Amino acid sequence: GEYSECALELVGSLGYTSVFWSLSYADWDTKAQKGADYAFEKVTARLHPGAIILLHAVSSDNAGAMARIIDYAREQGYEFKSLDDLKL
Repeated sequence: GEYSECALELVGSLGYTSVFWSLSYADWDTKAQKGADYAFEKVTARLHPGAIILLHAVSSDNAGAMARIIDYAREQGYEFKSLDDLKL
């Protein structure tokens, strides 16, 4: 994503906290979907402690892989939390 120091300062001055993702892949192009197995591999290969995963809702690949991604991550000991649960 793109941002500027000005935008970060403005957001902070309004009492918000900026949060960026640490794991994403090119899933937003609906004409270039590569299948649920591809999405699963792209996400699970890059999981790491504290990961904030960005997935776009327009991706049929993500929809097809989501249950497997969640199951795999939990099997590896990861937990899913909302940003409200994090100490930002």
